[in-house]
Amino acid sequence: MIFLKFDRRIFQYFDWTLLALVLGICTIGIINIYSAGFSIGERQIPLYLKQIQWVLLGSFFMMLIFLVDYRVISEGAYVIYGISVALLVVVLFYGYTTHGSQRWISLGGFSFQPSELMKLTVILALSRYFDDHKSNESYTLKELFIPFLIVLVPFVLILRQPDLGTALILMIIFASMVFFIGMNWKSFAVVLTGSLMLMPIGWHFLKDYQKDRLITFLNPENDPLGTGYHIIQSMIAVGSGGIFGKGFLKGSQTQLKFLPEQQTDFVFSVFAEEWGFAGALVLIILFMSLILWGMKIALHSRDLLGTLIAFGITALISWEVFINIGMVLGILPVVGIPLPFLSYGGSAMIVLLTAIGLLMNVSVRRFILQR
Repeated sequence: MIFLKFDRRIFQYFDWTLLALVLGICTIGIINIYSAGFSIGERQIPLYLKQIQWVLLGSFFMMLIFLVDYRVISEGAYVIYGISVALLVVVLFYGYTTHGSQRWISLGGFSFQPSELMKLTVILALSRYFDDHKSNESYTLKELFIPFLIVLVPFVLILRQPDLGTALILMIIFASMVFFIGMNWKSFAVVLTGSLMLMPIGWHFLKDYQKDRLITFLNPENDPLGTGYHIIQSMIAVGSGGIFGKGFLKGSQTQLKFLPEQQTDFVFSVFAEEWGFAGALVLIILFMSLILWGMKIALHSRDLLGTLIAFGITALISWEVFINIGMVLGILPVVGIPLPFLSYGGSAMIVLLTAIGLLMNVSVRRFILQR
């Protein structure tokens, strides 16, 4: 009954700093999407208005999950995981295809991407498992077999869509949580050696376009009008912004539509072109502040479960920021990872804001729960 009792003190210790950081980044994202879609035809609903809808809906779920004790939510982690996996199976049979990938389910006019939900679901499931199987020693390969299966099932299903970027994010989250909680060094050596040996085999399982992206990453000038076009235009946009940028709505690469996927994967390029190095630095500082604040919450949590949930969510945001910005700057391959809270998209925004609600949940209850 202790979990079901509503505690009004959660509002006394409400994490206004976390909320301000997230909503601040979301606001920048909406303004940026307005610029990215400025010349789109008037007959369409402007993308920035849709993004506002996603932020409002995501904020609703954020507050909803904030009100429920995260320990209660954890009790249903495996059920939520099972539902999420089932949705991924549904996608394979009934999902519709866009840009060559079958990732979405249509729900009464709303398109939902279950793979985005899977990111948060995996964090919950792994946190629940490690909390239930606490160990005073570093985990061995045998002890990590079941957690690995928890990630492997959605990894394979998402890879079949195909969506290499999201599949890799799941594995990166798993690796991050394992390193955080502790892994036997001998087991780590075995995993590292095995991974390096399997890389040549894994190459043959990649789709042709995925191989092209990796080859293009090494030398985009080999095919400047084909596979290298995205990254070349992105680097031109970022570089042309200079120190202080070209100004709001004045980015030539953006307004003349030279920059592909400028509302989603390459939204940072739009921002850097218009606001320059100074603006990009401010945005990166906001992201770093959010990540450091999330780590603070994780390290000061009252229990292992809260620590793992907070760390997992923070790791998710950290890696997506790092990969997306690295991708648009040409220092990482293009893998289709959105920039958290900035890239256009309903599924990602709703799931991320829900995750922030869970992070807020852990943050507040560290003041009112007993160790």
